[in-house]
Amino acid sequence: MASNRGVAYMGPGTVEVQSIDFPKLALGNRKCEHGVILKIVSTNICGSDQHMVRGRTTAPKGIILGHEITGEVIEAGRDVEFIKKGDLVSVPFNIACGRCRNCKERATGVCLNVNPARPGAAYGYVDMGGWIGGQAEYVMVPYADFNLLKFPDKDRAMSKIRDLTCLSDILPTGYHGAVSAGVGTGSTVYVAGGGPVGLACAAACQLLGAACVIVGDLISERLAQARSFGCETVDVSKKASIAEQIEQILGVPEVDSAVDCVGFEARGHGTDAAREAPATVLNSLMEITRAAGAIGIPGLYVTGDPGGVDENAKVGRLSIRIGLGWAKSHVFTTGQCPVMKYNRQLMQAILYDRIQIAKAVNVEVIRLDEAPRGYKDFDKGAAKKFVIDPHSSISKN
Repeated sequence: MASNRGVAYMGPGTVEVQSIDFPKLALGNRKCEHGVILKIVSTNICGSDQHMVRGRTTAPKGIILGHEITGEVIEAGRDVEFIKKGDLVSVPFNIACGRCRNCKERATGVCLNVNPARPGAAYGYVDMGGWIGGQAEYVMVPYADFNLLKFPDKDRAMSKIRDLTCLSDILPTGYHGAVSAGVGTGSTVYVAGGGPVGLACAAACQLLGAACVIVGDLISERLAQARSFGCETVDVSKKASIAEQIEQILGVPEVDSAVDCVGFEARGHGTDAAREAPATVLNSLMEITRAAGAIGIPGLYVTGDPGGVDENAKVGRLSIRIGLGWAKSHVFTTGQCPVMKYNRQLMQAILYDRIQIAKAVNVEVIRLDEAPRGYKDFDKGAAKKFVIDPHSSISKN
C-alpha cells in the first residue's frame, strides 16, 4: 500500500509529522464514488489552524490539520464525471454537498449534509465534521465535481502556483470580507489584522477599487508588509486611538467600510495591547465605521474556547457594544466565506495579473518536515504565509 504522511496536532504548542493512512474513496463503511484522491501540490498553514495548535479550541489530540489544499487528481470515483485523473485543482476549504438548500443558494460555508453536528464542514478542523486534513501528501476530497476548481492550463497554473494556492481560503476569505463590507470604487476601508487573511483582504480591497486601504496591527513586521504593496497602516499599540490615527491619514476619523480579520484572540489597543480582549476589534470597528457603513467579519469566532479570558469568552459570548452599531445603522456579515462564490473569478484575476497575492501575503514555501517550524514562526507573528510543498512540486518550477 502507498504511504502517506500528515501534520498532526499533539497538544497545545505541538505538531508532528506522522505516518498516516493512505486515503481511500470511502465514507465510513460505504464507497465514496463521488470523491477523488489528490496528490497534494501545496497546502498552507492558516491562522485558524494556529488557534487549534495554541490549544484555544476543543480540538482532540491527533487530528490531522490542514484545510487549504491544491492538488493533482490521481484517482476518481465512478460517479465523478467532469474532473479527470491528472487535473490540477483548487479545493475550497469548506466542504459542500451541492445538493442541499444552502448549497443551491450558494451558501456553501454552511452545507447541511457534510457535518452531523452543525451546518458547515472543513478539512482537518475541530467540530467541522471529522474530515481528514490536507497538510499531508495525499487526501480524499468528496463531491468532487461540485467542490473542485480545475485550473484550465496545468503548466500556466504551476507557474503561478504560489498565488493560486491562496484560492483555497485566504484570498476568497479576504475578498468576502471586503465585499460584505461594501468595498468598491473610491472606498476608504480599515482592515483590522495584518496576518495573511488581513493582507489578502487589503489586496482584495485594492482589486475592488478602494481609494485608501488602512491595515491595523500590533506587529511592526506585518505593518511593513502591508505598506510594501501600497496600504496605509495604523499601529494599534500606540497611545493614539485608531480613530485619531485614521484622521491623520484621511482627514476624518472614520472609514466607509471595515473588516475584522482578527477574530476571537484579539488583544486590547493602546496601553491594553498586551491583554487579550476578544471584543476589542468588533467594538473599535463600530466606532470608526461611518453611519450606514458595513462591517465584514471573516475573522474566526468560536463557540468553545478552553483558553478564554472568562467564562463568557469560553463559549463565545462577548461584550459587544451592539447599541452603537444599531444607532449607526451598521450592517454586519459573519461566518465562513462561501469560497465557490468567488474562487473562479479570483483565479482569473491571478492568471491575468490583476492581483499578486503571493507577494502581498509574503508566501514562503517549506517542506512537509518543516511544518513544525512554520507553526512556531507563525505563532511568533512572522509576516509570512507558509505554504507546504510535500512533493517538491513547487521547488521544481
